[in-house]
Amino acid sequence: MTDEGAIAPGGEPSRKPGTDAERSELEHLRTRVAALEADRKAREPRHRWKSFFAALLIVIGCVLAPLAAVSAWASSVVGDTDRYVQTVAPLASDPDIQAAAANRVTNAVMEHIDLPALLEGVAPSDRPLLEKALGKLGNSLESAVRSFVHDKAEDIIASDTFERIWTEANRRIHTAVDKALTGSGGGAVKINNDSVTVDLAPVVDQVKQRLVDEGMTVAAKIPEVHTDFTVLRADNIGKVKTYFRLLQIAGNWLPVLSVLLIAAGVLLSRHRRRVLVTAALAFAFATLMLGVGLTVFRVVYLNALPDSVSQPAAGSVYDAMTHYLRTTVRMAVVLGVVIALAAWLTGPGRSATLVQQVWHSGIGAVRSTADRAGLRTGPVGPFVHRHRGWITWILVAAAVLTVVLWSYPTGWVIVGIALVLLFAMALAEFLEENGTDDAAHRGGTAG
Repeated sequence: MTDEGAIAPGGEPSRKPGTDAERSELEHLRTRVAALEADRKAREPRHRWKSFFAALLIVIGCVLAPLAAVSAWASSVVGDTDRYVQTVAPLASDPDIQAAAANRVTNAVMEHIDLPALLEGVAPSDRPLLEKALGKLGNSLESAVRSFVHDKAEDIIASDTFERIWTEANRRIHTAVDKALTGSGGGAVKINNDSVTVDLAPVVDQVKQRLVDEGMTVAAKIPEVHTDFTVLRADNIGKVKTYFRLLQIAGNWLPVLSVLLIAAGVLLSRHRRRVLVTAALAFAFATLMLGVGLTVFRVVYLNALPDSVSQPAAGSVYDAMTHYLRTTVRMAVVLGVVIALAAWLTGPGRSATLVQQVWHSGIGAVRSTADRAGLRTGPVGPFVHRHRGWITWILVAAAVLTVVLWSYPTGWVIVGIALVLLFAMALAEFLEENGTDDAAHRGGTAG
């Protein structure tokens, strides 16, 4: 044998066969590694920029989410008369609203009742003496009359008549609310001192008639009385009008823009599933903050009201006006949590994998029971097996379309749609596995 360092004939050192080829391959590998490193370094800035823009889009989408909820509320409740009336109609039966309206009507009637006129039926010779006695009774008689008027006002307000008057007034007031918040429209309902008020004159007329029927004929001489019941009050309503008008113009486009920005950010990211979980939770948190803001603003709003406005009644109106907005907040929070949970459960994590195994095991157990019972799906099973991917996407698209087309979805609606989707996907997997077993069973029988 000849060593690598031995001298071959002719005085040249000997070389092992293939040494040049190995060195050439090594140089090629080094060149390839260097090229890959250079390519990796060149891609890193691009990945950083993509990650930056993905995060930016998601943040903007989440910031727009609360504004999107408000714009949807502005477009649906303030922009839709029927929806507005449906929102505030239950207030006619609210105890705080009824008490405030009864007090307002009583004060208006008492301001126009001439107590000495109650003695018109007394003989002229006796009238001075009785008027003098009336002066001594003073506040006692006035309190008795006020209590009597207040009882009649409460009777009217507790009846169906007030509900009808309230509904008709709020149909008219919708125009005033739209005018107050958008600068357009008009109507019988007035805006005074940054307040939207409803005129309780029809209720006063009903109380007057009831008083006359009860024997207080002097009430027939009360002239037409207009008294205002404050429904909405906002300082510097001009500034509020500008911002609200912008939100109303945005309407239902702002929610779409918010969702599209978040979706674009997820698609632009490298780890899409992980980013989707984070983006969905951030979306839920942003809308949750809107709900917290509504609660805080309620306290601020009520504390800023003048003493002449009933705070309990104003609180009832505020709660009614923001009911749809709070429902939207709850719906958005549930939707974000459901999407985040779905993205996490379909991922490769240890806990998610365990849940998936439990899911498949449960469906497998049901399938085995069905097999023992002799259930066969025929051609349905193989069809589901061949088109399982398309079926899954169709089910998801149907769920998304249902949410989009639902007029006013709530949090429970989202939960219900998610459960129906879950059941449909479980049924598809059950049919697919059952069909596969059927095919295997038929093959074994034929063999």
